[in-house]
Amino acid sequence: MPSRQRLTASDWTTAALEALAEGGLAAIAIEPIATRLGATKGSFYWHFSSREELVTAALELWERVGTDDAITEIEAEPGGLPRLHALIVGAVEGHTSDAARAELALQATARHPLVGPVLGRVTRRRLDYLAEQFTELGFPPGEAARRAQLAYASYLGVAQLAHATPDEVDLSAEYLETMVRTLTATTSDPSTGVV
Repeated sequence: MPSRQRLTASDWTTAALEALAEGGLAAIAIEPIATRLGATKGSFYWHFSSREELVTAALELWERVGTDDAITEIEAEPGGLPRLHALIVGAVEGHTSDAARAELALQATARHPLVGPVLGRVTRRRLDYLAEQFTELGFPPGEAARRAQLAYASYLGVAQLAHATPDEVDLSAEYLETMVRTLTATTSDPSTGVV
């Protein structure tokens, strides 16, 4: 019989994030995750003292992957419109990732004492980053902040629609181009409806 590879805290945390993405906060439960990993509860307690610790670790992983790593990756893009375009298109196209699906679950439990602060911090960081991108395009700070909120609300709305009614959501290149064009329009433009 081959020996089992020892699980790490990272293995448990990744499995918890996957469970969160699939079934919400309640799905982060020790026994089902242990079964998924082919492990015992003893393996869990080797790395974590409680479910709360695992939830906290999963939230930290979600924040890192879905925000910190995403921003680091997008910073490699040329600035200005190419970066904003890559950011918006990448976020919308990534709506099926574990991080994006976990976000929908976290939005539903925003009042939870562990979730609320992390969700608030992530939302603020993302809005600030988006506003920086709009400022780089020449929008004044107030307008940049409004467009950042509109862009983020659009992302959340598309993710929710794609989750709830996937066959009804247009995620074509044309849709994404219209989204970016509308968010970045500066003058009256009949193609965007912006006046």
